[in-house]
This record gives sequence, C-alpha cells and structure tokens, in this order.
Amino acid sequence: MNTLTDRNAAWREELRSAIPAKERAAIPRAVMPMLAPDVRVTNNDEVNLGLTPLQAVTEATRCLDCADPGCVQGCPVSIDIPSFVKNVQRGRIDAAAAVLARSSALPAVCGRVCPQERQCESKCIYNKMKKAPVAIGYLERFAADTARETGAQPTPERAAPNGIKVAVVGSGPAGLSFAGDMARRGFDVTVFEALHEIGGVLKYGIPEFRLPNCVVDAELQRLIAMGVRFEKDTVVGKTLSYDDLLNEGFRGVFVASGAGLPRFMGIPGENLNGVLSSNEYLTRINLMGAGRGAMTPVEKGRRVMVVGGGNTAMDSVRTARRMGAEEAFVVYRRGSEEMPARVEEIRHAEEEGVTFLTLHNPLEYIGDENGHVRAVRLQKMRLGEPDASGRRSPEPIEGAVTEMAVDQVIVSVGVSPNPLIPDCIDGLEVTRRGTLVVDENLHTSIPTIYAGGDIVRGGATVILAMGDGRHAAASMAAALT
Repeated sequence: MNTLTDRNAAWREELRSAIPAKERAAIPRAVMPMLAPDVRVTNNDEVNLGLTPLQAVTEATRCLDCADPGCVQGCPVSIDIPSFVKNVQRGRIDAAAAVLARSSALPAVCGRVCPQERQCESKCIYNKMKKAPVAIGYLERFAADTARETGAQPTPERAAPNGIKVAVVGSGPAGLSFAGDMARRGFDVTVFEALHEIGGVLKYGIPEFRLPNCVVDAELQRLIAMGVRFEKDTVVGKTLSYDDLLNEGFRGVFVASGAGLPRFMGIPGENLNGVLSSNEYLTRINLMGAGRGAMTPVEKGRRVMVVGGGNTAMDSVRTARRMGAEEAFVVYRRGSEEMPARVEEIRHAEEEGVTFLTLHNPLEYIGDENGHVRAVRLQKMRLGEPDASGRRSPEPIEGAVTEMAVDQVIVSVGVSPNPLIPDCIDGLEVTRRGTLVVDENLHTSIPTIYAGGDIVRGGATVILAMGDGRHAAASMAAALT
C-alpha cells in the first residue's frame, strides 16, 4: 500500500478538479523552498529543501503529454520522464520511483546535482512557448526522496545469477551506474574504491549543503541490496593489480577511476602556503571532516579567492564562507555569461555574499616573509573573437593590472585524469591528455577492459558519467554473454 497516496488523496482530488487540463500551461513553475542565506552560511545543512507534495503534484500537472517527448532525448540515461512525472501527478510515488529505478542508479543524487537546464529541461516544449520548462529535476528529487522516506523505494528486479564476475574500478557516478546495470543483468559485481568511503566525487567533491552524504548512502544501500559488493581502501594498480583481478576470475573490468589530478596555472607563487587546489580543499572538508571536529587540518582564510567559474569553484567558495571567510571572491577570466557553473549555484553564491570578479585572471601570487600568500596580481581581461568551441576568447587589456589582498587561494581551473590505471597496465592506449582511448562501445585497447566517465571524458557532469556506465554495461554484457 502506498501510504503517501492514501494520506494525500484529498488534496490530489481537490487539485485535479481545480486545474482543468486546458489550463495546465498557465500554471507557474514551482519555486524551490530553501534555507535563508544568512542561516545557511552558518551551517552545512542542505540549501534546497525539496518540493512539498502540493507543489510536486502541481508541477507535474504542468506536463503537456507531448506525443514526442524531447525531454527523454535530452536525458543521458534515457529515463522515461513523462511516465514518472505523470505518476507523481497521480500521487503514485511508488510507481514514479519504479520508473526512475529502471534507468537510474542514483535518482535522488541526479535530482539534486544534474544540470537539467542544459539537458532534459532544455528539450521541454515549454521552451518553444517562451515559458519555464517543467521542473523535471525537482520532481525527480521529490519522487526519489519521498519513496525512500515512505518505504516505497524499489529494489530493481534482478535476472538470475549467471556466475560471471566483473570488476569496477572506482565508486563514482560512472562506476555505480555500471554496477547497478550489470547486477540487474545477473552479473557478480565487485566495486573497488581507493578511498575509505564509497561514492567517489559524490562524497569528496560535492559539499553536503548541495548533496547530503545520507542521500548518497541510501542510494548505495539499494545497490548492496541488488548484490553489488564494495571493497574500500583498495587501489587497483597498487594494492591489487590487473593480473590479480584476472587470477581471481574477473572476466571484465570497467575503469571509472575519474579525473582526480588537479591542474594549476603555472604562474609565480603557486607554491606559497595558502594556495591549494579545489580537490584538496573539498576532500579535506567533505570526506575527511576538516573544520568539523576531525583531526584533519585545513586552513581557514579570512579573505579567500577562488579561481575558476565551474560548479567546483562555486562549491569551493561557498564552502569557504561556511568555514568562516569574511570575504570570498570568485575570479574568472571570461564574463558572467560564459561561466560554466549552473545558474542556480551562481545565484546561491551571490546570495551568500560571494563577490564575482569576472574578466580578471591571476598573474602572480605574492607571499609574506613567512612564505604565506598575502596578495594576488590580477590582469583585467576583455572578450575577443570566439574560439573553436564558440566561446569568446579572453584577451588581456594592456597595462590593466591590479593587486588585491588575499590570505587563501583555491585554484579550480580543471582536473586531469587519474594516471594510475594507464601507467600500470601495459597496452592500455591513452590520448595525449591522459584519457583512455575507447571505441563507440567504450571498449579500450585491451579486450577485457571498458572505461567511462572522467577517465575518458577528462571532466564532465554526474549524469554524463552515469550515461557512460549504462552504455558500457550494455556493451560488456553483450560481449560476455
């Protein structure tokens, strides 16, 4: 019995009678409830609070039942979006969650961190009508969270065990998605994680105010219920070799080791104390509890500058505010229109008191007599002609250099693939960027090894990595059976 359906039958009927189908397009898009900015910068609680049941059903009612739904085409894991949305409208959260589970191993995660505005929601027919698209991400989160909280979370059906062992290297989004799909097909799946926590970038890279660890853990429990095994503190390539995996009977290996090698800009002063990568900063705080009573040290800056314009930069600067920074700045060499971070994350950062210095680029970090960063020299920029990707290239304005006092710098200008796996397996072909070479089926140059996610893409979104996991699972399953 679906307790949520029974409990809310009255307001569902009232809503359905109050909003005729022909008036659905006039309903305004739901506004996500959230913590007030002055409250959230004092804690690590999740900022977005989730839709209420009435908001969710109202938003689901906006769906126009398109004959050829573009939203599905925009989803990297091909969720049957109209079906789960209509089940939310009916109050059938158990059915909505079951639809999500058929395609996504991490619906509660994706509902929070995926850039729906550039994927499924960008294909919504409302965009052609100059109206706000259906809030698919909000509804995905609502369905997944409500199913978990009411005991209606489904465990996907699993085929009879086929006795074939497969290994996954890395427990990030690509690895978890692959593991779920292979377990569903009846394979014996073991995931090897180098760190002491399962979840990869979901745990060490994304702060709890955006993605609570308890949400990730609940998704992991569903995979465990499907029979997926997890081995922590196991570094494939060091503590366990590729030959060891073969000797233990693994007939296929999916490499999803990510892109955890931070990049720097190669400018003077990057070796000063107080200058660190966003990877190190976020890992110390998110995964190792720095600043929250754990013994892991982390420096707390008063004037903190974050270099970069992506989601990781927003996570870093918003974390710095929560760690006590009195002033926090984002320095980005292009304009605000070119900033790759999600619009919601930029808005949240602005609400939390972050200052944006667009069209600026660091030239040099200046240290004090103790070797600690005390200032940065910034080059003012302007936008020139578009580059090969269509983005307008930033150009320095001659003579326009300014100096700004800072006592901590967090560099968030991208990451490179983890080199451990390519370096320790002979015959594994890599690109000049260090990413693994794969074919259209995500098959590497070694017959038993497939790969996906950031180790192939060099840095991408959670949902694109999950799409790779699903693709690789279908390819490997077909080859092994």
